Amino acid sequence: MHPMLNIAIRAARSAGNVIARACGQLDMVQKLQKGTNDFVTNVDREAEQAIVAVLKKSFPTHGIVGEEHGDYGNNDSEFQWIIDPLDGTTNFIKGIPHFAVSIALKHQGKLDQAVIFDPLRGELFTASRGRGAQLNGTRIRVNNLPDLEGTILATGFPFKAKHHLDSYSKIFNSFFADCADMRRTGSAALDLAYVAAGRFDGFWEIGLKPWDIAAGELIVREAGGMVCDFAGGNNHMKSGNIVAASPKVLQAMVKGMRPHLSETLAK
Repeated sequence: MHPMLNIAIRAARSAGNVIARACGQLDMVQKLQKGTNDFVTNVDREAEQAIVAVLKKSFPTHGIVGEEHGDYGNNDSEFQWIIDPLDGTTNFIKGIPHFAVSIALKHQGKLDQAVIFDPLRGELFTASRGRGAQLNGTRIRVNNLPDLEGTILATGFPFKAKHHLDSYSKIFNSFFADCADMRRTGSAALDLAYVAAGRFDGFWEIGLKPWDIAAGELIVREAGGMVCDFAGGNNHMKSGNIVAASPKVLQAMVKGMRPHLSETLAK
């Protein structure tokens, strides 16, 4: 195992312990609204600090960007960590047992290491650039289906960007006519990990952030999948509009959404 991946796993497990302990005391969780339909808890912040403490101890000169605190400095370093301490905060607040810790490392601007950890199921999704993707140490691969027929697709509703609802609904209707069924789980990180593991056949969502995407993108790619924006390009990390699937399913998804894209979503 790559030594930096080993440290990332240690950091993810440390955050997972914080989250798992809090699950038994949800009435004690402090919740704040940080934006429209967007919440943060003291557990998010404590989990992020647990990750940062592990990373800084091993790599004091590396840069770190976290969802809750933002930039921790050293952003001129060739190593940049991107962390989401609790992806699926709303699920966590409501007692829905589906959320994860997401940690990615970029080296010289390229995704290099990735960890997504589900602390309740004990599922650890990992990837190192050029070395494949694993779930609890076992190699995983995307499902290589020829088109949308028979697929299970995952998505996230545009609850922070409801002005895109018309375009989103048309895309949803187009996909639903061709696929077997849809899922909406509330954690983009786990959705991407599930695509990599072949549990889902494709995923798309509007308006995500780099910490939602980074680890999952590398895990999907190393599992043989592809990731792009809604136009089939590579602007997803900036736009937040992401499609992930095996190559042929991704091609079908991009083709299917193209007629329904607004000018903004087509960028």
